[in-house]
Amino acid sequence: MPSDERALATWLAGRDDVALAETFAVRGVSPAATWHDFFDVAENLLDPASIDRAVAQLPRPVLAALATDAATGAAASLERFALADPDGRPLEIVRSRLAAARASNPDAFAPLKTPDAAQPSNPQQAAAAAETIFTTAGALADVLLAGLTSPLSRTGTGAVSAFDRKKLVESGAVVDGAELDALVALAKTAGLVIATDREWTVTDAAGSWLESSTAERWALVAEGFRSSLPAGLRTDDGGWVALDVWPEMYPLAPDWAATATRLRDLAVRWGLVGTSGDEPPWAQSLRSGAPADPSSLLEHLPAEIDRVYLQADLSAIAPGPLSPPLDLRLRRIAVRESRAQASTYRFTAGSLATGMTEGEDADGIRAFLSELSLTGIPQPLDYLIDSTAARHGRVRVSEDAATGRTRVDSDDAGLLDTVAVDQALRPLGLVDDGASLTTRVARDAVYWALADARYPVVAVDGTGHTVAMHRRTGSAQQAAGADLLRSYDRLLESLRSGHGEGDDGAWLQRELEQSVRTRSELVVVVRMPDGGERSFILEATGLGGGRLRGRDRAADIERTLPVSSIVSVRAPGTE
Repeated sequence: MPSDERALATWLAGRDDVALAETFAVRGVSPAATWHDFFDVAENLLDPASIDRAVAQLPRPVLAALATDAATGAAASLERFALADPDGRPLEIVRSRLAAARASNPDAFAPLKTPDAAQPSNPQQAAAAAETIFTTAGALADVLLAGLTSPLSRTGTGAVSAFDRKKLVESGAVVDGAELDALVALAKTAGLVIATDREWTVTDAAGSWLESSTAERWALVAEGFRSSLPAGLRTDDGGWVALDVWPEMYPLAPDWAATATRLRDLAVRWGLVGTSGDEPPWAQSLRSGAPADPSSLLEHLPAEIDRVYLQADLSAIAPGPLSPPLDLRLRRIAVRESRAQASTYRFTAGSLATGMTEGEDADGIRAFLSELSLTGIPQPLDYLIDSTAARHGRVRVSEDAATGRTRVDSDDAGLLDTVAVDQALRPLGLVDDGASLTTRVARDAVYWALADARYPVVAVDGTGHTVAMHRRTGSAQQAAGADLLRSYDRLLESLRSGHGEGDDGAWLQRELEQSVRTRSELVVVVRMPDGGERSFILEATGLGGGRLRGRDRAADIERTLPVSSIVSVRAPGTE
């Protein structure tokens, strides 16, 4: 065991930071770990419980290779999990834990069965899968738009909070919580949302996704889903193994059956496999490792339209699926009431005000609707646009360059008085400053607090021009996982600084301390004053003041040896 620790510590110290961060991540190492050097790392990674958790993450082909001592078939996985010696063979304690796992579950080490060939979908099955894609893509767009308005709260398990779950179900964006969880999972694989603190935050990449066609939306998420699959489900050419062997791939992982079921459900929801296990034509290229090709999918998707009917009752009817960029802009100023191939939208004072908050104005709204409408702009809608624009912007939020404070202004003194005494706004700490209210809180936070309290607010810059405001989003760089290395920066810096080139002394000290704790017998090789070396077999009993104390059973005496004279130590019977 000590030799395993030393070999692993030396090997880890020679790895680059990216490889170390990946190993720490797959081994479940906390970035807050208080390890001081790579000997600490090796000791913890070689703890039997830690090894058992790592072995449970090995796919069946790797386990089968280890069962036949075919280390070459397992070398990459062993290296990734830091379970191998420098020659790529399992470390001694790893072999011991593998033997125990094999004894308790021999079937887990059996070779993978030959999978059945994928059955192509018939025309009816392909049409059904395409309809599923269309529906799921629309629901995902609804969830992302809701997240753009306000990040979705998440629980400690990663699920969307009960409050946001209920809100999305009641709005018709999703049917139930299971669908919402699946949509968030798909969005995460494509980098459309990231987990930040206690929220699911929509990334900046989601904006371009929302403006893409359904086929383009499908391709991006499909490739993201494929790249996020566990290594055991991926083929050497970048595709995935047959779905019928997914449940058998990680036989030692206690929760793998549930994970495999969840992944298959995501594949069905995104039209990568039919409900009967059939394979739609657009999934074939993905399974073989090629880029997503939605050309065959386009044949089954409904044609997108670019016109709607505007009604006098303040509704808009799209007789087919509206082109995503048009749908996106229409939903900035209207509420979608029904979600289907033919959708209904409704204009309200609140929906128009929301659009104006995000940069729309009366002239821009009229120009957009005039081009979009097959029936012109009805008089009631025209009046609503005017009246909303007249009220909007009565409260202005800006930053005072001279003081650095945020100012809240309004030409309506009564409205400003209402803001000043609004109990919901007390956390802002607004104070009277003559004709304005001021606060130390940042302009954006003040703006959104007023907007959420339903005040007709706009943000203005130093020249008095209106600034379009958007809820915060995460970066695509974060979504791509670029923060993995950054999350381990502190730990890696500590390990590098605590582990130098000449660590023989540190390792010797560590071995001696461990032997004293366990009162182990050691073969201690000591350099004598004449330059020669002599070996003693001691039961280590104490270490302090630069000296090792131990019982020499052969001579039946207590010996005290200077640590500075000790050349090496080893367990009896080893060389």
